Amino acid sequence: MSNGTMDIDHCTSWLEGFRERVTAQQPYLTELDSAIGDADHGANMVRGMAAVMDKIAAAPAATVGELFKGVGMTLVTSVGGASGPLYGTFFLRIGMNVGEVAQCDAPTFAAGLRAGLGGLVDRGKAEAGDKTMFDAMAPALDAFDADLASGGDLHSAATAASEAANLGRDATRDLLARKGRASYLGERSIGHIDPGSASTGLLFEALAEATADG
Repeated sequence: MSNGTMDIDHCTSWLEGFRERVTAQQPYLTELDSAIGDADHGANMVRGMAAVMDKIAAAPAATVGELFKGVGMTLVTSVGGASGPLYGTFFLRIGMNVGEVAQCDAPTFAAGLRAGLGGLVDRGKAEAGDKTMFDAMAPALDAFDADLASGGDLHSAATAASEAANLGRDATRDLLARKGRASYLGERSIGHIDPGSASTGLLFEALAEATADG
């Protein structure tokens, strides 16, 4: 990544990549949510990210903080179910943390992601092992931070995060759901991947791609 920074163009590429992935994987996300939820996660994410990209195109942000706060507000107001408030809070907290800057370096971006995870916890009260998107997000950020600490750059950290997120996603299959609608199923929730963890995997795949330009 150029100079090891996330500027508005890179952030926008991340969001566009996420939109492309949730759109392509909508049937898969719907299938997962049909098993343990309301079968609307795929549709909600597609609608939300379409609204996000429409807003960015109509009113380009001047700073990274403004961009992510706009993304967060769009998701909160345009997406139903739990995913809108959760993803919306995640992006809002990133925007609030990185501030009104044209670009942010790797440690600043990592701190923003960590603040986003904190927003998820504040909003959803999830912990490790609850079978939620937290189980993909938390290990992803741990891997991101560890890669940076060992001398990695934004792309290597994002790649490590993507791998960890997908491992966390797969691990939710064997967990008993303790939060959200899936928790109503009790033991029947075991054996199914959490749809929120699946979309979180797509989020970090998109980040790895968006940071791959050098």
